[in-house]
Amino acid sequence: MMLSKKTKYGLKALTYLAKVEGRQPVQIAEIAKCENISQKFLESILLTLRRNGLLGSKKGKGGGYYLIKEPHEVQMTTVMRVLEGPIAMVPCVSLNFYEKCEDCPDEGECSVHKLMLQVRDSALDVYRNNTLADLL
Repeated sequence: MMLSKKTKYGLKALTYLAKVEGRQPVQIAEIAKCENISQKFLESILLTLRRNGLLGSKKGKGGGYYLIKEPHEVQMTTVMRVLEGPIAMVPCVSLNFYEKCEDCPDEGECSVHKLMLQVRDSALDVYRNNTLADLL
């Protein structure tokens, strides 16, 4: 699985905002320029992060986006699920988006299922043990 640009840029933007003194609002243009991200694309990413309770925004002069939680409170599991979607690579091992595979007669005997459970668990282990603070 390749990390989407949406998630990559979302992580970069969150890290950028986490470094701002006193949680001051930062304009999209500034983040886009410093992180080399298309402003229009970044706008939709920041909106998604705001709608999911990770960022706040302020309109007008001196406005922009800001982190509303402390970096150590922002778990990577949350960020990944908000931006990337399910952490599992196949629906039959997903914790939050479980679905039985149409082409599979028996999950218990499925070699793909067994492997993907391990992949999911190792990914979850990494995401659960990292917060935004760990990326700073």
